[in-house]
Amino acid sequence: MNNIDNATDEFIAAILKTEVYENYARELAKVKKQPELKAQIDEYRKRNFEFQSNADNDFGKLDRFEKEYEGFRANPLVADFLAAELGLCRMMQRINARITAGLNFE
Repeated sequence: MNNIDNATDEFIAAILKTEVYENYARELAKVKKQPELKAQIDEYRKRNFEFQSNADNDFGKLDRFEKEYEGFRANPLVADFLAAELGLCRMMQRINARITAGLNFE
């Protein structure tokens, strides 16, 4: 297991050096300087996650949600952070998919 632990540590270090992660870390630091804005972003992310994981496909609710946060998302700090977070999430999804495929894990 030591080899796996060492490889994992190296892998994490490699991720931390990517432009995608560095961009995310920069944007997160900017947002954290404004605790109220960070709290609003967290609430938005929570509600967005609930919509995505809910089996109820009420597009009217989704449309109202999107309209409610339209102005909020226009804030450059918010937009930049959410874009950076999405980039990191997509990178992690690609990594996970490659690992899963490489292991023939079904």
